[in-house]
Parts: sequence; C-alpha cells; structure tokens
Amino acid sequence: MDNPQLNGVQFPYDGSGRRSTAPTHHRVLEAAWQPLQPGGGAAIAQEPDWRRAYPQHLRALLEAHVAAPERVVASCSAGLDEAWRRMPFLHAGVEGPLAEAMLQPVAPLRTVTLQGRGDGAVAPWFVPLKGQPLAGSALARQIDRWEQRGICEPSHAEALRACLAHPEWFDLSDRHIVLLGAASEAGPLAWLMRWRAHVAAVDLPKPTVHRRIARLLKEGNARVTMPVAGLAAGDTAELEHTGADLLTQAPEIAAWLAAMGLPLDIGNVAYLDGERHVRVTMAMDAIAAMLCRHDRRTSLAYLATPTDLYAVPENLAEAVRQGYDGRGLLRRVAQVVVRAGTRGRSFQPHVEALVDAGTAGRRGIVDALVVEQGPNYAIAKRLQQWRAIVARAAGHAVSVHVAPSTTTASVVKNPLLAAGFRGARAFGCEVFEPATTNAIMAAMWVHDLRNPAAVARPEVPLAHPLDLICAAANHGGLWRVPYLPRSVLPLAAMVGMVRRR
Repeated sequence: MDNPQLNGVQFPYDGSGRRSTAPTHHRVLEAAWQPLQPGGGAAIAQEPDWRRAYPQHLRALLEAHVAAPERVVASCSAGLDEAWRRMPFLHAGVEGPLAEAMLQPVAPLRTVTLQGRGDGAVAPWFVPLKGQPLAGSALARQIDRWEQRGICEPSHAEALRACLAHPEWFDLSDRHIVLLGAASEAGPLAWLMRWRAHVAAVDLPKPTVHRRIARLLKEGNARVTMPVAGLAAGDTAELEHTGADLLTQAPEIAAWLAAMGLPLDIGNVAYLDGERHVRVTMAMDAIAAMLCRHDRRTSLAYLATPTDLYAVPENLAEAVRQGYDGRGLLRRVAQVVVRAGTRGRSFQPHVEALVDAGTAGRRGIVDALVVEQGPNYAIAKRLQQWRAIVARAAGHAVSVHVAPSTTTASVVKNPLLAAGFRGARAFGCEVFEPATTNAIMAAMWVHDLRNPAAVARPEVPLAHPLDLICAAANHGGLWRVPYLPRSVLPLAAMVGMVRRR
C-alpha cells in the first residue's frame, strides 16, 4: 500500500528519480514569459544558484508584466496552465494529471452541520491592538495614524473607514463562505463565527483542529458545515472524524462544495511549510478553478504578503525614492561606512527607476522579498496572484489584499525573521499581532463583498491588471522603507536581538 503522505498533489520526478521543486519553478516561470516575450525566461533554468537568485528572476518577470498590461492575463494563464500540467495527482500508487483527478473524486464526502448557540445579533466589529479593543472614534483615530505613518496605503484606510460607516455590512447571513484551511492562524474564522455567516470549514481531519472550530462556534451565531469521510448515511459525525485533507482530497472537496448548489465565496488561507506550500496552493487552486467553472457567481479571496514583489503606483514609488535621496548628510556618511563593510549589500536603494506601462502610466517595483523564505513560498504566492488576476478577468469577484507582517507561529519560528520583526520599528515598520491582522483583514473581505465600488468587483475598471494585487494594501510600512528591505534585514535583526536582551 502506498504511503498516504505521498498521495495527492505532488511535484513531478526529475531526471534523477527525485521529486524536485526547482525544475517545476523554472518551467512555470518560463511558461509565464511566453506571452510576453518568447524565450524571455531562458536564463531561469540556467541559474546556478536558484535558491539565492530567484528574486532577480521574479523581478524581471514582474517588470515585463508592468510594461505589457494587455498581455498580463495571458501570461498568468500560461503560468497556471503549466503548473497544472507539471504537478501530478497521486492516488493509491497511480499518478495522473491533476485536471483528470479533479474530475474523478473517489470517496464522496458527507456533511456535519453545527449551529452557533450564542447571541443571535451580529457582533460589532472592533480591532484588538496591544490588548485594547478599538472601535468607533478610537479605531478611526488609529486608522488615521496608520495612514499618516505610511503603515497602510490611503485606499486601505478608506476601506476600513467605510467598514466603520457601514456596520450593516457585517451581517453575513446571506453569504455562503468557504474557508480552505479554516483553522489557519491568519484566517478570519473567529470573526465569521460572530457575523451569522454560513461557513463551509475545510481543514485537516485532526480532532484538535475541529475542537477549536467547535469552541469558536459555541459562543457564536454562524452555521458551520464540515466535510466528513467514511460515515454511513444517518450516522452522527463526531469531531474526531470530521475534516478533509486539501492535499489528498481536493477532488472530493471540490465535488462536495459544488453539490451545495450555492454561490460560494472561497477564502484560500491554508499554509504549509516548504514545498508543501506550493502543493497546498495548487490543491486550493484546483478547487477554486473548478468551482469558478461550475458557477460564475463564485468569488475568491486571498491574503497577500508584504514580503514579495509589487508594482506600485508612481506617486508611492516617487515617495520611496525621495526618502532615499533626502537622507541627511550624517546618515549618508554612516551608511557609506556600513555599505563598505558589507561589500555594498547594505542600505541599497529600494526603488531606483520607474517602468513605463504605456497608457496605464508608470509603476515602481517595491521588492520586499526575503530570500530566507525561499523560492517555494514565492512561487506559491505567484500562483495565487495569477489566479486572482485570471479569475477577475473572467468575471469573478476577487478580494486580494496585502496583509501586514504578523507574528504568526509559522513566521516567527524563523530566528532571522523573528529578530527582524523585533527591530522593524527602527526602519519605520510595524509588525502586527495575529488578532489585530485577523480583525483588519476580515473587515477588508467584508468590504469587498459589500462595497460595489471595491476593486474586487470585475465591473470596476483597473488602469492595469496588476493594480488588483496592490490595491488597499496594509504593508506595515515595508513598501515605504527607502532601502531595499533585505539589504537592511540583518541590521533590523541585530536591533531585534539587542531588544530581546
């Protein structure tokens, strides 16, 4: 019998008989280049140090996207198509194309439904900040401070103010929300439980996971359905039997959701470490793509990370450039000394030039990629961004926003990132606690579901397809740092280590 851990979405074998990630990264990126410039990605496969050099190749592709807005959707589609072709699905020792597997679910999933027994009224939205719940005018003042300090973009602050002005938006009793990776630390589950939502919660079949979901629901007012495998009709599903594995049961999950026959809002929030992050992203993509084809009313939602590459508006890019050019004499001299000691690696300028996008104007590239997070993380985020762009172009509402750097367990277990977070304030950045980020980003999703003027709506025109990805961002100030973030991360980490002592 095959190892169940090896079932599901996989990387393909390479020439040496190993499941290797880099060749797939290369082929996917090369495919995305083809509609832009045939052969434009030829240097990718020849890169001798992919683990360290991947940021420069991702940047080159983004610059090509900026310069050719009319070909961005085709490029994203080509990259996704190649990922679907390259990554097989393994079941019971038989490996086949992911697309075929998604059409052939093996064991149907049944449903367990739980109803919250708490107060039936919609809980007012607030934002916990350093142990204090901010609401009303206090929250409005905090939003102003975040905007004034450059922690978030004005469009993000505007969206949060709209949420404050429309408390009725938070009654989600008319929405059917799917959470893929429901118990994720970065996800909005706790808030949805208080807003009368109908939630299809998909997470691993682990008792601890579903006991947490049950605890959140106990005091809430949502209605939660969860998939169950292996029970006969009429059986009562215990929490110990509830759940489904995105990696290995994507076909069954997609069929289970499609059978509901409802317009679904799908939140893609599952996260796994290393190469499994790409695999679970592909599993979520397979489910999302199938449900989008099944029902044009399907909407998608993603959380983007600030530690990535983005094409930002000209005014933001110019502000970053001015921040670098406007450094005082003493600071310049001190930084020259530090740069000399690090062979030019420290205090590099963040934005050096603007890219012409024709009638769409000019964009600057903010590059906050952290090499230590690795190419798998970056590729997974590319796939999510590409699906967001392609789905919106096909007429689906898509909510995707940059969420601030957050002290989730999956991030702070990296010692360098943890130390860098502690020292981030020295460079004008703010790192958020999970409870704060969850409250903010849950509200941003509600905003996109309710506000007809939100850029998530496909009928709202965009100057450039990439504007979807950076709209209404809360980057914690990282985008506005005048220095290339990874060129000062070691210094921020040093500050963080001192502060820890």
